[in-house]
Amino acid sequence: MSGATAGSPRSEPPASRGPHAPGFVPNLARRVLTALVALPALVALLLFAPPSLAVALIASALAVGLFEFFGLLRARGIRPLHGVGFLLAAALFLDVASPGLLALPLAPLGALVLLTGTLRRGGDLESVSAAAATLLGVVYLGALGGSIAALRLLPPVEEGAWRLLLLLVTVMASDTMAFFVGHALGRHPLAPTISPAKSVEGALGGLVGGVLGALAVRHMGLPELPLGHAVALGAAVAAMGIVGDLEESLFKRWAGVKDSGTLLPGHGGMLDRLDGLLFGAPLLYYYFEYAR
Repeated sequence: MSGATAGSPRSEPPASRGPHAPGFVPNLARRVLTALVALPALVALLLFAPPSLAVALIASALAVGLFEFFGLLRARGIRPLHGVGFLLAAALFLDVASPGLLALPLAPLGALVLLTGTLRRGGDLESVSAAAATLLGVVYLGALGGSIAALRLLPPVEEGAWRLLLLLVTVMASDTMAFFVGHALGRHPLAPTISPAKSVEGALGGLVGGVLGALAVRHMGLPELPLGHAVALGAAVAAMGIVGDLEESLFKRWAGVKDSGTLLPGHGGMLDRLDGLLFGAPLLYYYFEYAR
């Protein structure tokens, strides 16, 4: 959701805001073209492909996101433990996505591998911070990402595709509404020390967009989801998506980069697209697993 809730302080010149802001139209065109190519294929895959293929796609996207996260660490001079990090993230992903799939608990073994990995760098004292930063990426992409895949695998499996679409459409509708409301009406900064371009007005528009997106998916494929629950989930997932966006903005600001990557024209890197999904997915996971 990077750049979704654009806005700026009143002291900035009018040209820096709204649809006439420099770069607004080209950036919007790139975003729309990318979405027109990717979205139909993604929706078709979720609705018609077997669950294993959807989970494989999610895992691949998370792997790219973790690689980009490690890139943010390298931009700050931290050398992450790549091999250990990807292995631990995969184990955590599987443990969350399909509890009981693994034959034994891997957390103690993973801790041993991660910590002893720091010794391979000899007397490099920076290996301690590298291990800590690697573990942050593992939890960020592995645990939160596993909850995205779990939405597809939870019983009843027949609803899995629609649960994933509930997450995707809610976050994307929130993102889109926030983008336009923020550019048109944004005046009050939401988190100026983290992401100065994001506005309170854009965030409020994002909440409305999230509710509308959740209601649309309920109407199309989840009719048994109570109306009040759909509204609450839409608002909550949209709010957590905004938090996830700010969290990734903090990482990028810390690393001194604008985007996590250049994989998706107009959208940045994979991590820029996953940020809101990673924070919204656990809410839906806990709801469908324990509260419904």
